[in-house]
Amino acid sequence: MELRFIRDTDKRAIDFVILQDKKPLFAVECKTSERDLSPAINNFKERTEIPSFYQVHTGTKDVLKKGCRILPFTTFCKELGMP
Repeated sequence: MELRFIRDTDKRAIDFVILQDKKPLFAVECKTSERDLSPAINNFKERTEIPSFYQVHTGTKDVLKKGCRILPFTTFCKELGMP
């Protein structure tokens, strides 16, 4: 397993990309509040082969927008089996 980030020449970035056997499993963008989907997610969703994108925040909303799940950080951790 590897933990990386991704950034393009226009300085758009995704905070974390998790890889297994050098292949991306999913990407995570972190925000402090509930808000609209990060434009960086749409950008990298169109330009990469990353199969899943998540945007986590410290709020309470859990929604699906444009194929990306926007959810509370605590929910994300629970779904990964973390305490």
